[in-house]
Amino acid sequence: MTRGFYVGRFQPYHKGHHNVIDEISDSLNELVIGIGSADKSHTRRNPFTAGERYVMISRAVEELDITTHIVPIEDIDRNAIWVSHVQSLCPPFDIAISNNPLVIQLFQDTDIEVREGPIFDRSRYQGTRIRELMIQQEKWEHLVPDPTVEAIHEVGGVTRLRQVVESDDFNGQRE
Repeated sequence: MTRGFYVGRFQPYHKGHHNVIDEISDSLNELVIGIGSADKSHTRRNPFTAGERYVMISRAVEELDITTHIVPIEDIDRNAIWVSHVQSLCPPFDIAISNNPLVIQLFQDTDIEVREGPIFDRSRYQGTRIRELMIQQEKWEHLVPDPTVEAIHEVGGVTRLRQVVESDDFNGQRE
C-alpha cells in the first residue's frame, strides 16, 4: 500500500488543489491531506479556520476514488523539525507530494521520497487571487468546487474576509 502526503493552506480549497488530488490519487492507495497553518485564521491571507477548511476539503474529496485522512497542522516556525512535527500528527506516509521548494528540501533531508505534483493553471487557481475576487465582490465561485462554495457561504466567509480587510485598513495594517 502506498500512502502519500499533500500539504497546503487551502485558503480556500480550490479547483487547482482538487485537480492535483484527483491526478495524484491514481498512483496512491491513500492520501493524507495536511491543512497547513491550521492555527491561523481571520486574516486577509488566512481567513478560514482549520475546521472550515476541513469541511471544504472533506466534502470535495468525497467524489474522488481515494481514501483520505485530513490532518490540521499548526505552524511551528522551525524548519529543522517541521517534518518530524508533521509525522507526529499524521498517519505514516511513504511519499510527499509538493511543488514548494522548501517543503521538497525538508522532506528530502529526512530521506522521504518527494514527487512534484501537477500544476493546473496556477494563474487562475490561486488562493490569493480568489480571496481578492471575494474582497472586490467579483465572481469567484467558478474557481472552487461546489462544496467549497457551500462551506464558505455557511460560515459567512466572504463577509468575514471583507470585514478583516476593512479592519486591517483601518488599523493601518495590511497582511
